[in-house]
Amino acid sequence: MPFLPFLFVRLNLKKRLTRQLAGLLTGLLGLLGLLAAGPAAATHIVGGELDLQYVQNNDYRLSLNLYFDAVNGQPGALDNALTASIFEKGTNRWLRDVVLPLSSNTFVNYTNPACTVGTLITRKLLYSLTLALPADTYQSAAGYYVAVERCCRNNGIANIVRPGDAAQTFYLEFPAVVRQGRVFRDSTPRTFPPLGDYACLGELFYYDFGGQDADGDSLVYDMVTPLNGYSTPGVPKPGRARPAPYPLVQWQPQPAGRPALGPDNQIPGRPALGINARTGRLTVQPTQEGLFVFGVRCQEFRRGEKIGETRRDFQLYVLKCPRNAAPSLVLVPETPGARPYRPGRDTLRVTATGNRCLRLRFTDADPNSRLTATVRPVNFGGLLPTFSTSTTGTVRAAGRPDTLTATLCFPPCLDTKGQVYLLDVMVADDGCSLPKRDTLRVAFTAQPAPDRPPTASSTAGPSLPLRVRVGDVVRFNVLAADPDADPLTLQMSGTGFAPTDLGAALSQTTAGNQIQGQFEWKVDCRAAPPAGAAPVAREFVFTARSQPCAEPQTALVRVPIIVDYSNQAPELTSTLPPAAAPALPPLVRLSVGETYTATLDGTDADRDALVLSAAGEGFDLAAAGMRFTAQDGAGQARATFRWDATCAAVGLPKELLVTFQLAESTCRPEPQSRSVRFALINPDTLAFDSPNIITPNGDGLNDFFTFEPSQSENAKNPVLPADFCNARFADVKIFSRWGQLLYQTDNRQFRWGGQGLAATYLYLITFTDGRRFKGWLSVQP
Repeated sequence: MPFLPFLFVRLNLKKRLTRQLAGLLTGLLGLLGLLAAGPAAATHIVGGELDLQYVQNNDYRLSLNLYFDAVNGQPGALDNALTASIFEKGTNRWLRDVVLPLSSNTFVNYTNPACTVGTLITRKLLYSLTLALPADTYQSAAGYYVAVERCCRNNGIANIVRPGDAAQTFYLEFPAVVRQGRVFRDSTPRTFPPLGDYACLGELFYYDFGGQDADGDSLVYDMVTPLNGYSTPGVPKPGRARPAPYPLVQWQPQPAGRPALGPDNQIPGRPALGINARTGRLTVQPTQEGLFVFGVRCQEFRRGEKIGETRRDFQLYVLKCPRNAAPSLVLVPETPGARPYRPGRDTLRVTATGNRCLRLRFTDADPNSRLTATVRPVNFGGLLPTFSTSTTGTVRAAGRPDTLTATLCFPPCLDTKGQVYLLDVMVADDGCSLPKRDTLRVAFTAQPAPDRPPTASSTAGPSLPLRVRVGDVVRFNVLAADPDADPLTLQMSGTGFAPTDLGAALSQTTAGNQIQGQFEWKVDCRAAPPAGAAPVAREFVFTARSQPCAEPQTALVRVPIIVDYSNQAPELTSTLPPAAAPALPPLVRLSVGETYTATLDGTDADRDALVLSAAGEGFDLAAAGMRFTAQDGAGQARATFRWDATCAAVGLPKELLVTFQLAESTCRPEPQSRSVRFALINPDTLAFDSPNIITPNGDGLNDFFTFEPSQSENAKNPVLPADFCNARFADVKIFSRWGQLLYQTDNRQFRWGGQGLAATYLYLITFTDGRRFKGWLSVQP
């Protein structure tokens, strides 16, 4: 049964059970108590049904809803578990037993709690378990059924023979899980809700017994005789159900002149108890008091083929209740004295500019009546008229009005597009057991209220497109408004691009029916045109949107912006030496203690930010005694380079390559650079030729083996290589020709006169860096 939305307004009225009804119910409670006091075993079953729901893979959830008489049921009949038996339908072959544990125990609610009576209290016992239905077992084309047998029913049931001995068989049919070699999933229909109400003698009783199906299968309802089965008071809870067919309950014979009881006359009435085959709605206007059991079958069809069924047994009290008059409802004409609305003949016209509200008047002949007004669409969905006002007060009470009014208004967006819509306007009282209603079916056509589109504008300027450069900041406002004060949104987009990807942002403030957007974009290289391409306009689109009736209306503002970009390479000048060859950087050679300085200048015609830098290849400038100081700026930069040649450069590469670079901050930079080699002059490269003859004869000429500068006027006495950083003079050793050490000193200014012996000697001069100079020395008289 399709779900229909209900809109309602509560009217502050109330109707209560009278003392007369309370007395009748108290008497019936005593009668039923006497009936329950007999020796019949475990008389407690009100009704119930099985359902089987698919879970996943091969797993299904099997559940039994058992409804238990909480007033007359014996405590020992409340089972902690029940056994369900599964059979193959085509052969009645038993397959397995499943023990269903009790998983919940709750009360069944009344439709109107104010109508509660002590003789009718029902519990809902849920027995449930997940079980596997493997495809290799459950593939019979005839399908399968589940049965649970339990005794016994209430002693007070009036329409069947020996109710205290009558049992119930809960029955469910389900299809194979494989059909034609393919998986076939099915969840059986779930009937709802349980019946917690009673019926009043001579009054129309109605209840929704319809179910729902998780697979969307078609459901068909009919009345059937309840199943009795094989359980007895002696064996009320058999360990296994027997296979079908199951005996039916026996209908109570009727006195002469009354129609026999049967599937179509389970509760006598005018009409007798029946069910709508499509919706599952039960109706009966009973003509006999008592407690009646009845059976309903719900069959499940898929693509026209029956695939399963479930049965529900239940019982209904019919009591003699105080007379409850139905409320009445009329539509008040818009113009006083005009002809009243005629249902089925008149059609209301709700125009775009006319009055969209109706006034309703309703009343009830019963004292202290509380009424409820609702609307229900008949042939349409979507928007519904709503009550804009509600009344206060009580009908037919002292100091209260006898007639109440409410205002029902059609939504501004409701549009029937020329078709005639039907709307049921209903008023219901709070009478027992179920409300009585009066329904006014209103035929109407409706046009939506007029709606003007929003407006949008910007302060970007009258001259478009805007032209900007990389680095500029673009700001302007966008104003959106709706003349009808409809809810409004303002969005920013780009034609062929996303503004946020370029760093553009739109902040918003709202005041009444206006939105003011603040656009801001700091243009950067993301918006620059590709190299060699001409600049193009980027179109920013601002959309004001209102959607009062599900049909959006928009206003657009387009702001094209052209980003210009060009670049000239910066120029680097310096006092650095020019290159000796195109592929070979120039070389600057210094001795330890000397200093070299150079200046570098960078300029840029585009006034881009310039940065001067220097880097050593494979070494740190500071470690080599070099310093680079730069002053960077927009369009101009200056730097100074200084090298103080010290021994710090010893141990570094022999030639120190320094690269000087001028970089610009722009989208496609063209850096400029110069490279220079720097090296220390090493004194070791000077020629050294040691003397090999001395004549210690006292004539003052070549008397000693020495390297003193004072003796250097004699060409035969050259100067030793100079000490250089960590390469310093260590010592001198003189040996006899037989290897005997004759002389040794670490004094660089040594003098050795041959010890008065003419002979040939060997000398060895050592420096701290491991260099050695050796040779033969001849001492002659």
